[in-house]
Amino acid sequence: MNPFKKLLESSEKHFTESGRFHSLEPLFDTIKTIFLFPSPRNKQVPFVRDNLDLKRYMSFVLLSLIPVLIFGIYNTGFQAGLARGETYTVFRSFLTGSRYVLPIILVTYGVGFFWETLFASLRNHKISEGLLVTGLLFPLTLPATIPLWQVALGISFGVVIGKEVFGGTGRNILNPALTGRAFLFFSYPLSMSGDVWVAAKTTVDGVSSATALSIMAPEGERLATLLSDSGFTLSNLFFGFVPGSIGETSALCCLLGAAFLIITRIANFRIIIGGIAGLILTATIFYLIPGGSHTWSDAGPLYHLCAGGFLFGISFMATDPVSAPGTNPGRWIFGGLIGFLTVTIRVVNPAFVEGAMLAILFMNVFASLLDHIVIKYTASKRIPNV
Repeated sequence: MNPFKKLLESSEKHFTESGRFHSLEPLFDTIKTIFLFPSPRNKQVPFVRDNLDLKRYMSFVLLSLIPVLIFGIYNTGFQAGLARGETYTVFRSFLTGSRYVLPIILVTYGVGFFWETLFASLRNHKISEGLLVTGLLFPLTLPATIPLWQVALGISFGVVIGKEVFGGTGRNILNPALTGRAFLFFSYPLSMSGDVWVAAKTTVDGVSSATALSIMAPEGERLATLLSDSGFTLSNLFFGFVPGSIGETSALCCLLGAAFLIITRIANFRIIIGGIAGLILTATIFYLIPGGSHTWSDAGPLYHLCAGGFLFGISFMATDPVSAPGTNPGRWIFGGLIGFLTVTIRVVNPAFVEGAMLAILFMNVFASLLDHIVIKYTASKRIPNV
């Protein structure tokens, strides 16, 4: 028998209702789940041959984030080399990127599990596996050299205010990871948007580098031309070799993750496709309006699609089943309005260059209303009983 498994099983009696450490039972259950992945089985009828429980759901989401995470680590180191005027090897890029990305992830999980354990102990219930996903999503929305104390503040706000005050996983109306990012965005805007800190070992901890969404063309010039001249070509934006938050730069990796979630039926395709369609349609309308300005109105739909965190948000955050609608028509509308609001915010209010974050949070608030309207409409079309 696995010695660690034997140790946990022999210690389990101390964390039961009659044990000395009963108040720490949620923490013990979490450690057992992480290291042993227990799979309780029915010993009498009825038998369930297959089911999608919360652990399996969260595992699939984590798997879908692996391409985004790996590339995010690599691109952090790659951008660090460019900031120093060098071209790092793949190994050195991963090594440099790991120095900045892994501490952010460790702080996120450490602080997040502290709050989860505290609330689970106070409420006498198990620690939810939801933090496993939130703890990886949240770091991927941050710049590489954000101070770790800001990371701790952000995940604390996301877990406590975004989820626990509503009762925990399954009861929150806002996506916790995005709620934490929004808190940091409005509290520490210089660290979160516009010119981001790119990890580079220079005389300081990092150097400032503009992201694609922070670029505005002078009057009379086309934004697409300026973006291309600044290195933000469509190919660079699609593959992700540009400065930005850790997980948002590669449109390709986000699409791979979205495809995996759709194929495994973890994410509802209506939200993702509806969001992309809404963004492309809205961006095309702005692009075709005569007298294009120096804002993102004349960038074109492909730039809107690949730049910023839209694909990351629509793939991994908007599809959160708790904060998204549960009806199929509501999901189409939900996704379409996220795409519409993302472009509108970028064009109308350039002060908030990342419109995807605000668009998703705004639509989270109205998700229940969309379901209510759809259900009411469907009920009104039923033939009354005679």
